[in-house]
Amino acid sequence: MTDIKQSRILILATHGFEQSELEVPRDKLREAGAEVHVVSPDGKAIRGWDQKDWGREAEVQHGLADVTAGDYDAIVLPGGQINPDILRTHAEAVALVRAFHDSGKVVAAICHGPWMLVEAGIVKGREVTSYPSIRTDVENAGGKWVDREVIADQGIVTSRNPGDLDAFVAKIIEEIEEGRHERRAA
Repeated sequence: MTDIKQSRILILATHGFEQSELEVPRDKLREAGAEVHVVSPDGKAIRGWDQKDWGREAEVQHGLADVTAGDYDAIVLPGGQINPDILRTHAEAVALVRAFHDSGKVVAAICHGPWMLVEAGIVKGREVTSYPSIRTDVENAGGKWVDREVIADQGIVTSRNPGDLDAFVAKIIEEIEEGRHERRAA
């Protein structure tokens, strides 16, 4: 078991992340006592997408090449259409998500973020939710798509949209505090 106050959480994102889907988990997890680092591919600040236009920048603590799954207890993948679509083309980003999964750590994705789970090959046979427009992608990857505000299947936490953020963050905390998750192969 890992006390949330002793946990280290990585948020992986790039330009075009949905503003609230990075900021709310980052801020609420920090308020709960976790150490949270935002990581981007090049280690530079990234700009969000705030509903209909470009939003605020998010400060970044590390570049992708400077982190490993072994340094953290969980990874959080914000959505937005742009962010995960760019990230899933980065082999290093996909490999990092897979490394979190393979080590039994919490993997959390919201909105379009589950595209990264599909790309990492970790949804097969698992209950997953997401923004409805990627339902077919989840199902084609073997996931069992359900329409609920939050799903946790063996430490893989997914939510649909910004309206689910409170439930999403609460479930991330719960799953981290449960500790490592034994997983069947995806």
